[in-house]
Amino acid sequence: TKLKYCSDCGSSNIEFKTPQDDNIKRYCCPDCNNIFYTNPNMIVGALCIRNNKILLAKRNIHPRKGLWTLPAGFMENAETLKVGALRETMEETMSEAKVIMPYSMFSLPHINQVHLFYLADLLDDNFGPTSESMEVKLFSEDEIPWDELAFPTVERTLKLYLEDVKTGDFIFRDEDINLW
Repeated sequence: TKLKYCSDCGSSNIEFKTPQDDNIKRYCCPDCNNIFYTNPNMIVGALCIRNNKILLAKRNIHPRKGLWTLPAGFMENAETLKVGALRETMEETMSEAKVIMPYSMFSLPHINQVHLFYLADLLDDNFGPTSESMEVKLFSEDEIPWDELAFPTVERTLKLYLEDVKTGDFIFRDEDINLW
């Protein structure tokens, strides 16, 4: 998206150039010397477990509407990673969880995102659909709808978890995914 006006001074004299001492082209306002930086978006979520089952939500919003996912979404300003993951869990599943540990993180430079999932305990069986999810369900390993998962990072996180269940060794993973 082309920047048309400076949000600091209101000038329409915006240039797309590499600022001095930088190496990336950015929108710059020569009238007030403001440089507009764009950074990756953080997606935070939770792999919630209850009675050895995994909580998934069927998306009721785009993108990937109608497909299953772990509860996750964009981190908001002024919240921590954990708070964002738990908020998204509540917004998408009406459930409360307790974070155990950071579990998986994926850098997706092709879409300027970082996805971070926490491993969490689902605190009770009070979960259900919301405006963001048309269905919410606990899945055992053999019930996971692998062909209906919304995102590669969700599929990868689930596979890592199922491997860790077999070994009993739960470790944090940091991986790069570049689909372009």
